[in-house]
Amino acid sequence: MVLLAAAVCTKAGKALVSRQFVEMTRSRIEGLLAAFPKLMNTGKQHTFVETESVRYVYQPLDKLYVLLITTKTSNILEDLETLRLFARVIPEYCKVMEESEIIDNSFNLIFAFDEIVALGYRESVNLTQIRTFTEMDSHEEKVYQAVRQSQEREAKIEMKKKARELQLARREAEKSGRSKMSIYGGMGGSSMSSSPVIGDTAPIPEPTYAPPPPKSSGPSRAMKLGSKGKDVDSFVDKIRLEGEEVVSPNSKVPAQIAKMTTPASRAESVHLALSEKLTLLASRDGGLQSLEIHGMISVRITDDQFNKILVIVANHDTKGAQLQTHPNIDKKLFLSSNVVALKNPQKPYPLNNDVGVIKWRLTTSDEGMMPLTINCWPQETGGKCEINIEYELQIDELELHDVEISIPVPPGCGAPVVAEIDGNYRYNAKHHTLHWTLPVIDSSNKAGSMEFTMTSGHPDDFFPVRVNFLSPKSFCDIEILDVVQPDNGPKVKYSSDCALIVEKYEIQ
Repeated sequence: MVLLAAAVCTKAGKALVSRQFVEMTRSRIEGLLAAFPKLMNTGKQHTFVETESVRYVYQPLDKLYVLLITTKTSNILEDLETLRLFARVIPEYCKVMEESEIIDNSFNLIFAFDEIVALGYRESVNLTQIRTFTEMDSHEEKVYQAVRQSQEREAKIEMKKKARELQLARREAEKSGRSKMSIYGGMGGSSMSSSPVIGDTAPIPEPTYAPPPPKSSGPSRAMKLGSKGKDVDSFVDKIRLEGEEVVSPNSKVPAQIAKMTTPASRAESVHLALSEKLTLLASRDGGLQSLEIHGMISVRITDDQFNKILVIVANHDTKGAQLQTHPNIDKKLFLSSNVVALKNPQKPYPLNNDVGVIKWRLTTSDEGMMPLTINCWPQETGGKCEINIEYELQIDELELHDVEISIPVPPGCGAPVVAEIDGNYRYNAKHHTLHWTLPVIDSSNKAGSMEFTMTSGHPDDFFPVRVNFLSPKSFCDIEILDVVQPDNGPKVKYSSDCALIVEKYEIQ
């Protein structure tokens, strides 16, 4: 088999990514790709077409084609097997089969193509090996990083030990200084008592030792051991006064998301997590440009007696979400009865790992599906700028928590003067942003407004408006009903989380 080129192109023959494995001019490959759509027979289903000189082996990927160009003498069975491997590699790097996604990941795709074919001949590799080779995973590098981290930890321990020794030495020095001063004070008291003043009947006060000022401690003051915590706290307080958000380094999960997740101490041996990520772009006149939902159900097993469980799911979606199952999940059983089961029981769930079993995607431009509409009206009046902004919950079933609507304001105009507001607000002077916060938005308070004034400004200065929130309910109305053992076994006790998280919500 001699593979001339591999490409991802549109149905019109436009090349998005093309990798030539033999010497070939650009005009030659562009001509071959442009001729491909003209050879297609719309009424027949084939996986290859031929010309006098080359053979096209292809497979559709949504609106695109993955295409191999080979010689006519190549083995068609090997060509089809190579094509299937190419078709499996592309989704590893591209989440959606769209032109922009292919172009953004073009270099990663080319590197992966090079691992499959070398000098026109197929390499004996599988998908796992390709992923390892492209990631350039090195055992030697891991060993080096582990040794380096161990050395850093030892250096930190030694540093703390030295710091404690210096602190003890300084305390001993201070104690010795105090004892010397008390001796000198006792000598001065005895000289005073040896020459009393005539007629003075009051007792002579004992001299007291006054500790020296900090400057007298000399170079030892530069260490200032033990005061780092106070300095850091005061610095953090100053940053917070400027409106900057400061996150503790010990907290690996943001506080908002932590509210929606079950603590590890309370999680059962079977833990299910349903998560959705929302990306939305809307125009300031109310039109929806794009709304995209990416959802997933993942399973985490910590006890091997539950590593073959069945998960019963309820799919009440009416918005048109496209669901996909993991290759190890029985797809037919899920489509017929909404039961997530292993395709091969001999390959159970791995322990202590989050395994995605179902994922779904929803894209729409229907304005009626916007969870929260934002209407912002800036208006210049009498040298000032009055801004009225309002929200409205469009989907009554949703319950939005920790809602934050961020409105940019022009710099150099001072803080905004808020006249009316439903909820609370805070002004970030450093980033020139007004944050409108509401703890919960649901059907009981589905609408609200805020009005504020700036000393100056243009209507464009108050866009884009960004929204952030969390919801404990699924946007696509998918829920986990129960978990049972296989073969009509008993029910299994489980814990579960459900969270809708905003990745981007912007009104431009």
